[in-house]
Amino acid sequence: MVSIGGFYTLKLHKEFQYIYNKGKNQHSSSVVLFFLPQKGIHKVGFTATKKLGNAVKRNRAKRRMRALFREHSDSLKDGTYIFVAKIGLFERSYEEFQHDFQKVLTRAKSFT
Repeated sequence: MVSIGGFYTLKLHKEFQYIYNKGKNQHSSSVVLFFLPQKGIHKVGFTATKKLGNAVKRNRAKRRMRALFREHSDSLKDGTYIFVAKIGLFERSYEEFQHDFQKVLTRAKSFT
């Protein structure tokens, strides 16, 4: 398994579907967070739909989300996180995107 900031990455479709159905979601103009608190579990997933554009743009969006996640991973509660990129991500500067990212994490009450 691949680890990002101490969190293991989600790979299976059924894992993503479970979190989409059971987790709480928080939206901002550039990112959506699905969060399911679970004791002792540290998992994270990043997705970008084809609405964002070609593979280059989708991969860039996931890289940006992973980079911000690494910055905050030490101060996050146990659980499973899924970050979904929105089209607005490319229209935002790094600082604005960072603010959106922190906003969804704060709204989800995922900071320790």
